[in-house]
Amino acid sequence: MVPNSAETGERAPGLQDTEPIGADALAIRLGDIARELQHKEDPESMLAGIVHASLELVPHAAEASVSLVTGRRTIESRAASSDLPRRVDALQSETGQGPCLDASYEKRVVSVPDLSTDRRWPDFSRQAFELGARSMLSFQLFVNGDHLGALNLFGNDVGVFDAESERIGALVAAHAAVAVAGSQQVSQLTLALDTRDLIGQAKGILMERYKITAQQAFLLLSRASSELNIKLREVAEQLTVSGEMTKKP
Repeated sequence: MVPNSAETGERAPGLQDTEPIGADALAIRLGDIARELQHKEDPESMLAGIVHASLELVPHAAEASVSLVTGRRTIESRAASSDLPRRVDALQSETGQGPCLDASYEKRVVSVPDLSTDRRWPDFSRQAFELGARSMLSFQLFVNGDHLGALNLFGNDVGVFDAESERIGALVAAHAAVAVAGSQQVSQLTLALDTRDLIGQAKGILMERYKITAQQAFLLLSRASSELNIKLREVAEQLTVSGEMTKKP
């Protein structure tokens, strides 16, 4: 897989930067990607792998992200290749409409050739275009009760995605969905991501309050969890909500 863009600060190269891939080579690469994703134990790394695979294989995909949807409205952008997908997901969550929601709940694939002229989501499309989004493809990844997910691809101009983009994007999404289902339940995936965020926020509070390192902050949280006999997630959640732990470290 290509390096994590969150680590390098650069997006993965898209297929548009290389020669078109043949059917046999594509099948082999998709199989390799599915196996790589299934071996990723960290949920965030698995989602990042899905994004990188999309940018590597889907023609004309310039940016990508995985969106996690809960309650048919709240959208979290994960493993985004740049700030644009994150801002677009925030806009979809704010307006309650957009291709990601349609791909998650109603359709497996939603194509948006030109956000400046699309009328399906009047509150979303114009503002998304103003943010810098030009064209989009959204693919359903999974549906499990209130936990849903979509793979979002962004083109760097209007009308750039073609039938081949949709075909290969759908194949990548299908292989990614198998990897997600095979690794753990979607609800566990979402919980793991939320827990990671909570612990990160709690560590930040302790680091600022006591002028300590991230490792020392994690040790304080772990000690409080042990002394209080409650899960680390609960300690972190209490600290982020109230600013205090039941027992002072």
